[in-house]
Amino acid sequence: MHNTAELQAARGQLVTYSTRLVDDGLAVGAAGNMSVRVGGTVAITPSGIAYHELDPADICLVSLDGEELDATESPSTELPMHLRVYAATDARAVVHTHSAEVIALSTVCPELPAVHYAITGLGGPVRVAEYARFGSAGLADAAVKALEGRTAAILRNHGAICYGATLAQAYDRAVLLEWLARVYRLARGYGQPRVLTQAELDEVTAEARRRRYGQRRPAP
Repeated sequence: MHNTAELQAARGQLVTYSTRLVDDGLAVGAAGNMSVRVGGTVAITPSGIAYHELDPADICLVSLDGEELDATESPSTELPMHLRVYAATDARAVVHTHSAEVIALSTVCPELPAVHYAITGLGGPVRVAEYARFGSAGLADAAVKALEGRTAAILRNHGAICYGATLAQAYDRAVLLEWLARVYRLARGYGQPRVLTQAELDEVTAEARRRRYGQRRPAP
């Protein structure tokens, strides 16, 4: 049951993207974590293993209520936050980062404003959740509240959490969020940034949908 082809594929993907997490500068050491949901099972990265040393067998399998199903290592300490996101959204993958630009922004700003139209890919301006200790139910609650109507949220003095229909999509959103935070920081160095209005963001969303923006042409 726990060794289905889909779960094995999820374990392999988590190892691959965990390596990218470090290489792309979205985390250091064993910080951050990610997971994939397959039906009623969640595959999640373990606690305390450096990503470049991670093996598919190290990926933990747990149920949606947190019961360990197949775990030779300890599941990530942020398992409660992942499970709350799965319970509250249609997520099929969750990526939690400790990226520098986002953490720096979280200590100063209540949200990441719409300084570029690409933020529509995250649902709009990204909220900064109130601080709560790592691994706590309070953090899980704060993250889900900040995610309402969004696919990304920033965690004050901590990092960020993004979700998607696939691990690739959730990861790409984490990369986009870090880029947007950097753009905002650079813009503030020049002065007061112009922020896109909700009407302008709605126009972008409608046009992107019409043009199938960012999607490949369907096969003939």
